[in-house]
Formats: sequence, structure tokens, C-alpha cells
Amino acid sequence: MDSLIVHASAKKHSNVLEHMMGYFSKELSNTKRQELIEIISDFRRQLVPLIVPITLMRHYVRKYDVKYLQNQI
Repeated sequence: MDSLIVHASAKKHSNVLEHMMGYFSKELSNTKRQELIEIISDFRRQLVPLIVPITLMRHYVRKYDVKYLQNQI
């Protein structure tokens, strides 16, 4: 119950997305890595909804077959 008290924020979500990116960032080209960083930054500034970086992240998780992230909910 204590963990439910902590509210999610764009900053906290962005931090998690950046950590997730670390699992496959070496496979990404500089252009793709920069695009993902910009999308996460746009989300942090609330210019795009959370679904935008999550959709791109899910694409890369499947493309690079990152088992650890595939098993996360």
C-alpha cells in the first residue's frame, strides 16, 4: 500500500524509459538513439503523451529481442 501512495510523474516515467533504453542503446544507430532521446524529452516536457515513447520502446524491445524487458508489465 505504501508504494501506491507515490504518484507517477512525467519525470519518473522519463527516468524509467531512459533506463530501459540502456538495454539496447548499443544496437541503435546514432540517429535512432537521438530520436528516442528526443521523444522521451518531449514526453517529459508534456509535448507528447506517454504512449508515444512506449510504442517506440516496445518496437525496439521486440526488434532487438530484449528478454528482460519483454517480461516486464
